[in-house]
Amino acid sequence: MNLLSRRSVLAIAAVVDVALHSRSAAKALAARHKLPPRHLEPLLQGLVHAKILRGVRGPRGGYELARERQRITVGEIVRTAMSLSTADPEDLGANSILLERVIDPAVRNAGETFLANFDLITVEQMCETAENAHVLDDEKVSGEFAI
Repeated sequence: MNLLSRRSVLAIAAVVDVALHSRSAAKALAARHKLPPRHLEPLLQGLVHAKILRGVRGPRGGYELARERQRITVGEIVRTAMSLSTADPEDLGANSILLERVIDPAVRNAGETFLANFDLITVEQMCETAENAHVLDDEKVSGEFAI
């Protein structure tokens, strides 16, 4: 069971992908994840705004990590992706004393604990796992490798 939103999972994948490929154009990144570039671009821009990625201009431009791999955590990436969500809990209209005093605090506390576990995982660790799983080699063989 995956408790993360699709946006959060894609954000993690995008950052790890950029780290593995040193620099990635949005079009190549989207192709590797079988997404239209317009779907991924707002997420990438949010990661740039959060100083996780850096945009590189020019004909060989794209995205690169804004910091070293070991200094970026999965928790930071997930929080950034969550902040990009357009749905505001206040807009959902549900409000009650039970929600306000019991449910919301319990869910918030559990969510903080959940995210704290992601703070222990760095992009460096994710890259090592990907390298041990031969992800780059398998991308080349499957034709998903695009620079």
